[in-house]
Amino acid sequence: MLDYIWAGMILIGILSAAFTGHMADVTNGAISSAREAVSTALTMLGVISLWTGLMKIGEKAGIVSSMCRKITPFLSRLFPSVPKESKAMEYIGINVIANFLGLGNAATPLGIAAMKEMQKENPNPSVANNSMVMFVVINTASIQLIPTFMGALRAQYGAQFPFDILPAVWLASVISLIVGVIVAKLLQGRKKEHRLR
Repeated sequence: MLDYIWAGMILIGILSAAFTGHMADVTNGAISSAREAVSTALTMLGVISLWTGLMKIGEKAGIVSSMCRKITPFLSRLFPSVPKESKAMEYIGINVIANFLGLGNAATPLGIAAMKEMQKENPNPSVANNSMVMFVVINTASIQLIPTFMGALRAQYGAQFPFDILPAVWLASVISLIVGVIVAKLLQGRKKEHRLR
């Protein structure tokens, strides 16, 4: 459906430009947007490569596993059905750390791996279990110490202080995480009550 909407919008824009004599503007806009998209992608590639490389170094040095062990007691309360020593808990821990450092895109493969591991233990594979839902909530509303991606974008587009958004990011992510976890826990409780009836 979205394909048709986008195609329709593009077609309407081109026809409007043709009838109003602004085809040159459409062409120039398309070329400059393509150039800007490539430039942004290269900037993000550099940032993601840097932080992913640092994560790999930390992983090899044992720093990541040490951090995972420190947050596992907290995570095991949020994910009571996931065994502490399982591969899923390890992936969840590394994903949380990566998101905390602002590596949303680099954390995605870890999140997918965690979901695959949790799916193996899911009694009903066609429906997400409580742990999977909680993981999506935490992953989506993650607290970011350093919003690397947003800072790099702001720097590229000329922000004088690209990280002056930190207090707002911290506040928004803490509130969204707390609210998300509470709502997920409440809905889990309703699901259990419904099963008991």
